[in-house]
Amino acid sequence: MTIIERFLKYVSFDTQSDESAGVTPSTEKQMVFARYLKTELEELGLKDISLDENGYLFATLPSNVSRPIPVIGFIAHMDTSPDMSGENVKPRIVEKYDGTDIVLSADDHIVLSPKSFPELLDHVGEDLIVTDGHTLLGADDKAGIAEIVGAVSYLLEHPEIEHGDIRIGFNPDEEIGLGAHKFDVEKFGAKWAYTMDGGEVGELEFENFNAASATVSVKGLNVHPGYAKNKMINSLLVANEFVSMLPFGETPAKTEGYEGFFHLVGMEGEVEHTSVSYIIRDHDREKFEARKCLMLECAGKLNEKYGEGTVSVELKDQYYNMRQQVEPLMHIIDLAFAAMQETGVEPKVKAIRGGTDGAQLSFKGLPCPNIFAGGLNFHGRYEFVPVQSIEKAMKVVVKIAELTAKRY
Repeated sequence: MTIIERFLKYVSFDTQSDESAGVTPSTEKQMVFARYLKTELEELGLKDISLDENGYLFATLPSNVSRPIPVIGFIAHMDTSPDMSGENVKPRIVEKYDGTDIVLSADDHIVLSPKSFPELLDHVGEDLIVTDGHTLLGADDKAGIAEIVGAVSYLLEHPEIEHGDIRIGFNPDEEIGLGAHKFDVEKFGAKWAYTMDGGEVGELEFENFNAASATVSVKGLNVHPGYAKNKMINSLLVANEFVSMLPFGETPAKTEGYEGFFHLVGMEGEVEHTSVSYIIRDHDREKFEARKCLMLECAGKLNEKYGEGTVSVELKDQYYNMRQQVEPLMHIIDLAFAAMQETGVEPKVKAIRGGTDGAQLSFKGLPCPNIFAGGLNFHGRYEFVPVQSIEKAMKVVVKIAELTAKRY
């Protein structure tokens, strides 16, 4: 298969993860895809192939030289976002995109337009893989999987390209923050690795958010509304008061670059009890810790006003900025940078406004920066990926393998 045929095959598998499942993988359908990939890797002739009960698939492309070369890895995740269905994906290719609106579904008036998504204009003349407007596409991260498998296949077909042992890792549940939790770094056995999970062509990332979740619980006191004066405590109103105490301009819709935020992701309640869910993000560790402290301070002020125990905040750290783990090993960034340049890709070093399995893996002892996979508008019906971007990412993987053999 060509790399695009692989990608189109991969997106036919529904691999949506489920953050409420409490098991790994969070959905059995991820295992269905993992078993398919395992068979494909076996057919390619890779070695040391293993698929464990948690859905982690590892394999090795053996070295084709006798001298010692560091073992490197390439990693991608199998699941798609819970934000939108990944069932019955119907991709199509818009050849030589001309810069106009792309009608995804005429019946439902769903249009991918450069007026809303100006990044489309960066890909005029290219071939865009889009959805039918009713599901996400799954380029996040099946494009990454296709690029890695495609690169391995290419290296097998071109034995004249020298390389060391290359480890491949495909994991479940990245989209719910659990992709690296049961990743066996020691078993994987690489000195360093790259996640193929970025967006636009050229992206090279070794910084990401520090991340935490916050659950705010508000207790109310319900009495007959006709006789409630100075007695009722409406937890819904107290919860709204808590929300209003946080900085108005520090939300996802009002921040960019290195700016952090508080993201209100859910609110559910009634007079006697309300639960409010947040995620907290910041690249700077001190500012990240200050954000958590601010939430606790807001709860404290409301407890002074309405009574102790009215508001409680449960904070859970999720992952940290990988920069502190990768920066001492900048040669692995230099390799990726050079590989992009040698394949005609302009490197764009940037910070991730999100998380990546590579962040958690870096803190588990596997330095793991992130490389572009080529897709855009992830997690929704307007997701698309240029064919040419997938092909470029595959070439970068091949070149990293080649340069590692040349330099070590």
